[in-house]
Amino acid sequence: MQSAPELDLTAISDQRLAVSRQLGRPVCIRQGSPTAGDSVLAEAAGLLSGSFALADELPGAPFAGEVALVTGGASGIGKAIAQSLHERGAAVVNMDINPAVEGLLPGPRYLGIRIDLTDESALEAAFLRAGQAFGGLDMLVLNAGIFPPGIRIEALGLEDWRKVMSINLDPNLSMLRRAHPMLKRSPRYGRVVINASKNVLAPGAGAVAYSASKAAVTQMGRVAALEWAKDGIRVNMVHPDQVFDTGIWTPEVLQARAAHYGMSVEQYKRRNLLGVEINSRYVGEFVANMLGPMFEFITGAQIPIDGGSDRVI
Repeated sequence: MQSAPELDLTAISDQRLAVSRQLGRPVCIRQGSPTAGDSVLAEAAGLLSGSFALADELPGAPFAGEVALVTGGASGIGKAIAQSLHERGAAVVNMDINPAVEGLLPGPRYLGIRIDLTDESALEAAFLRAGQAFGGLDMLVLNAGIFPPGIRIEALGLEDWRKVMSINLDPNLSMLRRAHPMLKRSPRYGRVVINASKNVLAPGAGAVAYSASKAAVTQMGRVAALEWAKDGIRVNMVHPDQVFDTGIWTPEVLQARAAHYGMSVEQYKRRNLLGVEINSRYVGEFVANMLGPMFEFITGAQIPIDGGSDRVI
């Protein structure tokens, strides 16, 4: 068996594409000896000298045989996205610095990788591990990021600014660069969704580093949509706002923000035009649908998920 550093992700993706075309549907492949039932596939597509076998799938599910990679998916919105994709039959690779990512979802269609996304060598190894596990990539969700404490421009140090950019912006370029060769070999078509922020459309005082980082990654996504359309890859962005069942919204923070507006916590949670509360599950389901066939003719779009904001509208 080859060691992980020797794996050629492009070659693996080519072999997966060949098998998928042979069968007429996407398939996940994993490194290891083929079973008897896989032998016809190895013969049909020459699976790297028979060193790969079919991975377990969920028959009939909309994303069966497809592979998704989510960043920052150990909690909150990222976790909800990973769950929604997994429930639709996708094999999910989930990368997060939180160790909870490793055992988040059950079964052989899930691979949780604890990783610091700012570490280039670790990221390279993680991509090799993902390729070894499932053989390719169809969907990429860039979700990881931090929301630092509020601070005004005149008090913001360059070190604090760079920390936000090093987490919220720079790793996304590395992810896109590494994902591209696999996404362009997706048996159906490659798809990317970037979880940005309402602050791109309506920034708030005291959040210049966060707002600028999310605006920058949105521009990155727009350029990717322009450059990758010829490869059949579509790239879209979402801008959630005030998703309260996430780590940054502690009871203390909620109480303080509600008091700032002279509201109860429940009133504050529904402080949008439709008077609804947005939760992680809703965002996760929305992103999963964006990655499905309903959005197959859409790229470069930016969609607010906020219940309606007068500042955005």
